Amino acid sequence: MDIMHHSSTFLLPTIPENQRPSLTYALVVLNHNLPRFTPLLWKHAQLRLCADGGANRVYDEMPLLFPREDASDVRRRYKPDIIKGDLDSIRQEVLDFYTRLGTRIVDKTDDQDSTDLHKCIACIRDFAPVSDKSKLCILVAGALGGRFDHEMGNLNVICRFSSLRIILLSDDNLIHLLPKTHRHEIHIQASVEGPHCGLIPIGMPSKSSTTTGLQWDLNNTEMEFGGLVSTSNMVKGERVTVQSDCNLLWTISLKKLW
Repeated sequence: MDIMHHSSTFLLPTIPENQRPSLTYALVVLNHNLPRFTPLLWKHAQLRLCADGGANRVYDEMPLLFPREDASDVRRRYKPDIIKGDLDSIRQEVLDFYTRLGTRIVDKTDDQDSTDLHKCIACIRDFAPVSDKSKLCILVAGALGGRFDHEMGNLNVICRFSSLRIILLSDDNLIHLLPKTHRHEIHIQASVEGPHCGLIPIGMPSKSSTTTGLQWDLNNTEMEFGGLVSTSNMVKGERVTVQSDCNLLWTISLKKLW
C-alpha cells in the first residue's frame, strides 16, 4: 500500500527548502469569516476561487487584515481568478468591482443539486494547471464554523472528491480526509498546529485503525459513531502515521499566531 504524505507547510510564512512540497495549491474562499492567515494561503495558491458570497468576504474582510493600507489597494491586490456559484449571495457592487478587474464570473444558477463548494472543486479538478491531480492540494478557507448544515455539506464534498487533496480551514482547525486506499504520514508543523487532534471514521465504521505518534494511539482499534471515536487526542512529536480500513477524517487545532 502506498504512503500518502501530509504537511501544513502552507501555513508557514516561509517554507524551508527541505520542506517544500511538490504540490500545486488552489484556494477556495467560502462565505464565512476569513481566517487570519488567508493572505498566506493566497500567496501559496496558483489558482484562487471565490464561491459566490465568498467574494463579499474577500472584498470586505481582506482590507481589515491590512489596517494600515488603503482598502482599494488591498482589494486590487487580492483579486480572485474566478467567482463561481449560483450568484445569489454576492453583492452587485462586489460583482461589478471584480468584473472590471478581469475576474472570470461563472454563473451556475442552473445547477441547484450541488453546493457552491462542490462547483468550485469540480472547476479546479477540470481546469487546474497540473495534469497529475495527486500533486494538487485544494485549500478551503472559511469552511468550518457558522451553520452546521454548511459544515456537513463541506465534509460531504471532501468525501465525494476523495481522490483529491482537500483541506478545510478555519481560524481554529483544519480537517482533511485520509483515504483508506493509502497509509498516511502526517508531518506536524508544531509552530502552527497542534497539539489537539482527532481521527473520525466517516461513511462506515472502522474495524481496524492503527496509529503511531499520538498520546493515545490506536492498535487495530474499532471505531464508529455510537461507539469509540478518537477525538480529544494529542500529537506527541513531529510525525503521525495512520492506517485504516475505512476513510478517516483527520482534524488538528491551529495556533493563534497571526
